[in-house]
Amino acid sequence: MRHRNDGYKLGRVTQHRWALFRNLLVALFRHERITTTEAKAKAMRGLADHMVTLAKRESLHARRQVLSMVPDTEVVGRLFDTIAARFADRNGGYTRIIKAGPRPGDGAPMVFLELVDRAETPKDTEKKAEKKERAPRGEAGATGRRKRKEKTAAASA
Repeated sequence: MRHRNDGYKLGRVTQHRWALFRNLLVALFRHERITTTEAKAKAMRGLADHMVTLAKRESLHARRQVLSMVPDTEVVGRLFDTIAARFADRNGGYTRIIKAGPRPGDGAPMVFLELVDRAETPKDTEKKAEKKERAPRGEAGATGRRKRKEKTAAASA
């Protein structure tokens, strides 16, 4: 029976699971948005919110507690300096989960886990612009059937 046993095991032993959480926390606070499975994101959400709450305290003890879970000093500095300052007026709910559809390989439900007030970076807007500025289908490097027809027409003439 699982009475009063909460948490996600994620099919891993304890040490592997905590290592996974640490790596995901580092990636989340470094990039402010990560793509992962829905189960991992739900397991991570509470930890990420707790790390931001600790960072808002700005004490040495809080910094050491965060360093025990986020083993990258550069990311911890960023968490305490910029991210905690952005969430100074918010009392919780620092992350959001946005569904991204199934993963192509195995159909696992994928999500974006991101910080709530994440500023859209110039890279994101550039990627959107690049996708829109594609050449029409037949003009950019005509390949396939069209080229073969041209070759056969030239050979028969």
